[in-house]
Amino acid sequence: MPELPEVEITVNSLKPKILNQKITGVWFDVPNFIKIPSPKEFEKEIKNLEIKDIKRLGKNILIFLSQNKVLLIHQKLTGHLLYGKWQKKKNRWISSETTSFLAKDPQNRFIHFILFLKNKKMLVLSDQRKFAKIILISKEKLFQLKEIKELGIDALDPNFTFEKLKEIVKKAKTPIKKILMDQTKIAGIGNIYSDEILWEAKINPKRPANSLKENELKNLYQAIEKILRKAINTQGSSIIDWRKINGSKGDYGEIRKVYRREGKKCFRCGSIIKKIKFGNRSSYYCPKCQK
Repeated sequence: MPELPEVEITVNSLKPKILNQKITGVWFDVPNFIKIPSPKEFEKEIKNLEIKDIKRLGKNILIFLSQNKVLLIHQKLTGHLLYGKWQKKKNRWISSETTSFLAKDPQNRFIHFILFLKNKKMLVLSDQRKFAKIILISKEKLFQLKEIKELGIDALDPNFTFEKLKEIVKKAKTPIKKILMDQTKIAGIGNIYSDEILWEAKINPKRPANSLKENELKNLYQAIEKILRKAINTQGSSIIDWRKINGSKGDYGEIRKVYRREGKKCFRCGSIIKKIKFGNRSSYYCPKCQK
């Protein structure tokens, strides 16, 4: 699933491309994507609206439109946004840019949602598993949405201080890995970066959050920003599905320390990385380094 770094990269990359563009039409073949309003009303309401701004909130992409509307896109498990030109051939959308990553990388072929723009380009959602969520709502009602109202503090918010982290974990007996991934507590961190953060901080993912000592919490706090910033600077993680808006891969996967490295040597101590299960999610850690 695209996490904070991937969503940040998507938003920053789209800004110079789509701001001030008018939406001339829409196409989708997965009506279940559209949560609000009905798919039929969505088509009517979004046409001819102009894109005024684009921001990130946790893992959500917020596209602010004219007429006081906001388009919320959550890419969920396998979704990613692309920007370019496509043509429909035999019921499939094929990239017009045949030499680009948009055409060459097979992960970009699962096109199920398109916004047509006045500049003749398209904003496209490729989503293999078809779990993405799209909402068109008034700006006033945006923060009344349960998924927005219940979000915790953003992991890169300036107000996310060390004291705030201590407040979040002080009474929590839950494993620290689950706290990091709980979007109602800290927004933006998912399975990949929680593993990477905990490795950086030398903390076992199974540790009860309230068992962490002051110095461990300081290491954790520093690791959160360090890892997320590094992921943004290396253009995100494309270990599985996610791609940048031009269809190319990010580079963080090449420098990751533990995620999906089960059976390989720890870069710090040489011990073998192990995998454990947290519910239906896997977690990777070094049993020697991470206490």
